[in-house]
Amino acid sequence: MDTSKVKTAADTNHTPMMQQYFKIKAEHPDQLLFYRMGDFYELFYDDAKRAAKLLDISLTARGKSGGEPIPMAGIPYHAAEGYIAKIVRAGESVVICEQVGDPATSKGPVERQVARIVTPGTLSDEALLDETRNNLLAAIDANNGSFGMALVDISSGRFSLLEVDSEEGLLAELERLRPAEILYPEHSGLSSVLANRRGLRPQAPWHFEFDTSQRLLCQQFNTKDLSGFGCDHLELAIGAAGCLLQYARDTQRSALPHIRRIQVEQRSEAVLLDASTRRNLELDQNLGGGTENTLASVLDKTRTSMGGRLLRRWLHRPLRDRSTLLARQSAIGWLRQGFQFEDISDTLRSVGDMERILSRVALRSARPRDLERLKMALACLPTLQQQLATEDAPRIHELAAQIGTFPALAQLLEKAIIETPPMLIRDGGVIAEGYDEELDELRGISENAGAYLLELEARERKRTDISTLKVGYNRVHGYFIEVSKAQAVDMPAEYQRRQTLKNAERFITPELKEFEDKALSAKGRALAREKLLYEALLESLAAELAPLQDCASALSELDVLQNLAERAETLGYHAPTLVEHPCIEIREGRHPVVEAVLDTPFVANDLDLDPERRMLVITGPNMGGKSTYMRQAALITLLAHIGSYVPASQATIGIVDRIFTRMGSSDDLAGGRSTFMVEMTETANILHNASDRSLVLMDEVGRGTSTFDGLSLAWSAAEFLAREVRAFTLFATHYFELTALPDQCEGVSNVHLTAVEHNDHIVFMHEVQAGPASQSYGLQVAQLAGVPPHVIRQAREKLVQLEQDSRAADLRPAPTNSPKESPIQNDLFIAPVPSEVEQKLETIDPDELTPRAALDLLYELKKLAR
Repeated sequence: MDTSKVKTAADTNHTPMMQQYFKIKAEHPDQLLFYRMGDFYELFYDDAKRAAKLLDISLTARGKSGGEPIPMAGIPYHAAEGYIAKIVRAGESVVICEQVGDPATSKGPVERQVARIVTPGTLSDEALLDETRNNLLAAIDANNGSFGMALVDISSGRFSLLEVDSEEGLLAELERLRPAEILYPEHSGLSSVLANRRGLRPQAPWHFEFDTSQRLLCQQFNTKDLSGFGCDHLELAIGAAGCLLQYARDTQRSALPHIRRIQVEQRSEAVLLDASTRRNLELDQNLGGGTENTLASVLDKTRTSMGGRLLRRWLHRPLRDRSTLLARQSAIGWLRQGFQFEDISDTLRSVGDMERILSRVALRSARPRDLERLKMALACLPTLQQQLATEDAPRIHELAAQIGTFPALAQLLEKAIIETPPMLIRDGGVIAEGYDEELDELRGISENAGAYLLELEARERKRTDISTLKVGYNRVHGYFIEVSKAQAVDMPAEYQRRQTLKNAERFITPELKEFEDKALSAKGRALAREKLLYEALLESLAAELAPLQDCASALSELDVLQNLAERAETLGYHAPTLVEHPCIEIREGRHPVVEAVLDTPFVANDLDLDPERRMLVITGPNMGGKSTYMRQAALITLLAHIGSYVPASQATIGIVDRIFTRMGSSDDLAGGRSTFMVEMTETANILHNASDRSLVLMDEVGRGTSTFDGLSLAWSAAEFLAREVRAFTLFATHYFELTALPDQCEGVSNVHLTAVEHNDHIVFMHEVQAGPASQSYGLQVAQLAGVPPHVIRQAREKLVQLEQDSRAADLRPAPTNSPKESPIQNDLFIAPVPSEVEQKLETIDPDELTPRAALDLLYELKKLAR
C-alpha cells in the first residue's frame, strides 16, 4: 500500500481502530504490519494479500471501513515465529505492533505501539537464525571509486569496519561476508554495483553524513572520539556505521547495549580471496550451493554453534600475521598432548550458543530456556579452568584468563530457574520454588485452595451442626457455602446470602470472601510477580554483560582450537613450518575433502615452489588429478594461514598475500557474460592483482575459444605471470605447446599426472612426476564416460585423419616468443588404435576354423565393420 493511499484512508470515514491502523501503517508503508488484536496478529488490505501468498493462509474480508470490505489475514500470536521466519527468508520485513494499553480500561481502541521490526539483517530470535552462519547487516558508502563498509551481527554484537579501494575488492568482501541485508545511499552508483543481490535497502543520503555518524558512535560507546578504536580516519566506513547503527536501533527499539566496540579490519592483515577463489575452493559451500563435501564439513566438529561460526570466519579470512598463527599452532600442539582436547571437548558440550544468548539478554528478549542454557554454561566453567590449569601454551593461558568463572551469577541462575523450564515466561512456571517468598505464598494459595476448602467445610459443618453443608465454586458467583432451604433459616449472622436456588441457598462469609479475593487474584498476581522477578534476573545478567561476552568469545576460540587438535589427531595432519621468505614446499600433500570421501587410500604428492621455481606447467589426462593437485595446494596453504595443522607429512610455507583461482567454466547469464567472458574476466583480475607473494591456480585457460586463439592467450598469460608477476603459479593445460615455456622463462618447470593403459582401458595413477605428459587419453576418458562405441570408433578415425592432415600441412602455431620447433598438440596422441575388425583378426588362427565357424566369423566381422 503506497503512502498516498494510507493518508487518504486515515480520515473520519473509517472506524477508530482502522484510523489507528492507518496511522501506524503510514510510518511503515513497505513492510508487512503484524497488528495485534487479542490472540492474533492481523494484516489488512495489501499486506493481507501479500501475506496470504507468502504464508499460504486464507484471505478473508470482514466488516467494512470507509464503506468498503476490509481484506484480512491473520495468524495466532503464539505461533508467529514460524510465519515470521518464512517471511524473512523471502526477503521481506515484518513490523510487530503490540497492544500496550489495558483492554479493560481503554476507552476506544486499545493503545498499540511498534515493538520491533524484524528484517533479514537484524534477526536475534533463535528460531529465525541459522546456527552455523553469522547473520550480518551491512551498510556501504562510496566516493570516487573507494568504498566504506560497516557490518553488525545483532545476534552476537560483533561490529566491524573496513574500507576497500576498488570495486573488485568490494565484491570480494561481499562474497566473504554474505550479508543478509545491505543499506546503501539511494540515487548513488552503488545500485548498479550491488545489482542482483538480495536484501538491498536504499537509505536517504543524509543517514551516511560523517559528523552525525561519528556522534552516534561516540554515544553508543560512551567515548569522546573514535581514536581509541583506530578508525577515526575511515570517513566512508564511519558514515556507513552511523547509518547502520541508527537502522539497528530503529528496528530493535533498543539501545543495543551488547554492541560495545568497533573492530577495524585491515585488508593487509588477511590473505585475500576473491569471489571466484572462494567458490572454487568450496570452503563452506560447494559448487552446487550445498554444504556437503566442503572444507568446513570436513573440519567442523566443534562442540558449540559459536565455535562453528568462528571456524568459518577463520576459513574465509586467513591471516598473514605469523605470530598469531604460531600461537594458534602452539595451542593446538598443547591440546594434542595426552589427548587433552577430549576432556575439554566434553566440557564444551554444556556451553551452548552463549554468544547469541547474551545478545538476547541485552535486548531483553531472552527466553527461559536461554537462561537455563546459560546456567549450564556458567556451571561448567570451574571444571574447564581445572582442565586448562596445566597449560604451557601462551594463547591457552590468555583464553583461560578471559573465560574466568562467574560463581555469583551461576548460583543466582541455579537458585532462580527450574530445570527444563517452559519455552515462554508468558504462562509462568519458570522461577524455582524457594527463590522468592512472596511468589511462593501466592503459588501456595492457588495450589492449596482445595485443602483449605475441605478444612473450611469440615469446620463449618461442625459449627452449624449441618452435615449436608458443602463449600463450592463456580465461575459466575465465585466461592459459596451451600445448604438446603430448610436448613438456611438457622444460619449464623455472619452468613450473607449470595444466591438462591430452587432447593438450596448459597452464602458467603467474611472468611470465605477474604480467601476468594486471595485465591482468584493469586494466580494473576503470581504470574505478574514471576515476570517481575524474571525481568530483574535479566537486569542482573545485563550488568555483567561485558565480561560474559568476553567469556563467550574466548570459549568459541577454545572450541575451534580443540576442534582443530582433534582433526589433526584423527586425520593425520601435521604442523606446517611458517617462514618469512617466499616458498611453498609440501611433502605428501593430500586434498582434505577428496581424502574424506574416498573409499581407497588417497595418493599423496609433493609440491616445491621457491624463488627459483615459481611456476609449474601441469599436463596430463582429464580425470588424472590435475585439479585436485592444484586445489590441495591452495587448501593446505590456506589452512596454514589460519594456524591449523595441514594434510601433509611436512610443509614449509612462506606467508602469501593472496590466493587466486581460475578453474571450471560457467555462464553468468544474469550479467550477460558467456563462459569465455567469465574466464577472461577472472584471468584479467589475476594478471592485474597478483604479486610475487601470491599463489595462483589456473586451469585450462583459453579452452573457451578457438584452438589458436586459446593457445595464444594461455601462452601469453602464463608468460606474463612467469616473467612480470612472478607469482607462485600452478598452470594446468591441455595445450602441449606450453610445455616449451620452461625453455623460454626462468623459474618454470613441467610436471604431469600419470596414467597407464591396460586392455584398451585407462588407469589413473594420480602421481605427479617431473616433465610433460606424453599422451592425452581424451578418447579413453570419453569411453569411460559412456560415449557410445561407434562414436569412439569414428573419433579415432577422425583423429588419424587430423594428425595426417596436420603433419602434411606442417601446421605449427607459433605464439609470441615461442620457438618454431615447439611441439604441436597432436603429438600428445598415440598412434592410431587398430579397429575392432583388425583386433578380431589378430586373434584368429584360420587353420583351426571349421567351415561353419569360418562362416559365423565372417558374419561377425561384417557386423563389426558396419
